[in-house]
Amino acid sequence: MAYSLPYRFLANVVLSLHVLIVLFVIGGLLLVVLGNLRSWRWVNALWFRLLHLATILIVVAETWLGIVCPLTTLEMWLREQAGTTSYSGGFIEYWLQSILFWDAPAWVFITAYSIFGLAVAATWWYFPPKPKWRSHVTST
Repeated sequence: MAYSLPYRFLANVVLSLHVLIVLFVIGGLLLVVLGNLRSWRWVNALWFRLLHLATILIVVAETWLGIVCPLTTLEMWLREQAGTTSYSGGFIEYWLQSILFWDAPAWVFITAYSIFGLAVAATWWYFPPKPKWRSHVTST
């Protein structure tokens, strides 16, 4: 069973990365709105906004196309290689999976992700990103 430890460790790394991405998507939207209300210029950095938009667009596209997230697929494969089941394990595994994986019909996720994606798109209209070079230009 010692051979299963690297696979289990890697599965936990993938699961942790997945949670961080979810936190980035949700937290990113909150930061854009809150940051603009508080005049934090960095929340409108083009690189940040593009990365955030691209991330939620990938999630929305996956759900509309019926594609299982590659991170989920990789994690499950690693757990299978480790000889463990997908939804059991240690404390960290249990809680991270409880946060990420909910049991609901597909239409619930398609609707939720699509609405969230529209909210991200709306922030581009309400709080447009600013290229870095424009933020340092001062009027004379």
